[in-house]
Amino acid sequence: MRGLAGPWPLALRLPAPIILFRLLLVLLPPVRLGATAPEAADALAGRLAEKGEALPGVMGPSRAAAEFAAAWERRTGAVARLTMRQRLYRLGALTVPEPAPPGKARLAGGGDHELLVRWYGEFCADRGAPQRDPDAWVAARLAYGGLTVWELPDGTPVAMAGAMPEVAGQVRVAPVYTPAALRGRGYAGAVTAEVSRAAPDKGADDVLLFTDLSNSTSNRLYQRIGYRPVQDFATRAFTAPTTGTASTTRTATTPLTATATP
Repeated sequence: MRGLAGPWPLALRLPAPIILFRLLLVLLPPVRLGATAPEAADALAGRLAEKGEALPGVMGPSRAAAEFAAAWERRTGAVARLTMRQRLYRLGALTVPEPAPPGKARLAGGGDHELLVRWYGEFCADRGAPQRDPDAWVAARLAYGGLTVWELPDGTPVAMAGAMPEVAGQVRVAPVYTPAALRGRGYAGAVTAEVSRAAPDKGADDVLLFTDLSNSTSNRLYQRIGYRPVQDFATRAFTAPTTGTASTTRTATTPLTATATP
């Protein structure tokens, strides 16, 4: 993280989702926990348990998430289960897919709003992810040029890729989506390559993206176009203690999540 020096405080608030190295805790929607030693994970779990928090889950670097989950189980009696494994990639040398599929990339505009709302809903459903207000999500992305579509020669959009705003020299590519009936034709790779190519023009020193490790197709695709693995992440959901287990926690609405990268 450029321009910020350690040691990091245990907890701080930031105005936007920032991927940080050695970060311990960032309160964001959702809350983000960074790479930490086992004793730090135990101390954090203890502090949150003493405050009466009842976390629905934890997401972060695989080891850190496992250590925090184990500490949370000990502290609260909750039960943790693994629900997702992801990998963080950083773009190295971009390799544009050849041959390119028919068509071209273009920035999405107001005329695409209805289609993008539908695609956003389908993307969230595919991933089993919480869905924000679709209209507001699309409007916010369009306002800063954060969505690109691949369109066929006849003008039909067939895939989209997004880019989050640049923060501290980093741009994260997300989401990438192709409707199920149009997959396997190279559209996702082509539009992702275009968004990745454009990111440095917006001030990015690092271009990042996450993949679901259960999706071998997307992991192979991103590596072919130049993305290199940085770190694996895991999501663990917490089940509340069974009746009779001592607990003074109160329910929280967002999972504790963890993130860290050099």
